[in-house]
Amino acid sequence: MHRWPVRVYYEDTDLAGIVYYANYLRFIERARTEWTRALGIDQTRMKEDEGAVFAVRRVEADYLSPARFDDTLIVTTAPHRITPARIELDQQVLRGEQLLFKARVMLACLGPDMRPRRLPGDLAALMGS
Repeated sequence: MHRWPVRVYYEDTDLAGIVYYANYLRFIERARTEWTRALGIDQTRMKEDEGAVFAVRRVEADYLSPARFDDTLIVTTAPHRITPARIELDQQVLRGEQLLFKARVMLACLGPDMRPRRLPGDLAALMGS
């Protein structure tokens, strides 16, 4: 499981002083990028060399408790299921041990024509399938 820290800034909050709901999607997007980077996957090179990119196809999200300005959070990313052309991840946002947000994210691998394609090379094994 990959863990990525994030601090809540004023710009992340709404008038009530809690994290605006859409910003959780930003947090988990950044954590996914850091997860792939930690695995040694260079997404820019993957696009240039293989013509492959990842696109979010589906997100199931549960907002459980609010984060607030200046909170230090941890975003976790773990593979749920990996198929030849799709990656499903479980992601969570925690403040300490308290679970604030959880999501299941489905990523599709797309080719240059923006149609589904198989994951390049040994990517599935690298990601932990």
